[in-house]
Amino acid sequence: MNDDVAVDFGEDGLVPAVAQDADSGEVLMLAYVSPEALERTRETGRAHYYSRSRDELWEKGATSGHVQSVAEIRVDCDADTLLYLVDQEGGACHTGHRSCFYRTIEGENVGEQVFDPDAVYE
Repeated sequence: MNDDVAVDFGEDGLVPAVAQDADSGEVLMLAYVSPEALERTRETGRAHYYSRSRDELWEKGATSGHVQSVAEIRVDCDADTLLYLVDQEGGACHTGHRSCFYRTIEGENVGEQVFDPDAVYE
């Protein structure tokens, strides 16, 4: 029997979490997770995060319908970063792109837009 890894949430009570497509390996987004968000993710099987700008817990896709079903949660060697391996419905990015990492540093759009954000976030 394995024991849960004690995640180090640090002074601000948050750890970064990378969401990665469980099948393709594509990196979809990075967000922050509080202890409560991690607990809700584990309870429901759907990705929950903590919004630093809104100062609140949120379920990915609760507004857009573009939920992330979490296949597995991994923790890094220092136990201060999480990796959510997910099955992404629709797009992960609020801009309508499949991934938040849809452009190069030179500004070239290299990602796929999969929904119209104006239609989703009215």
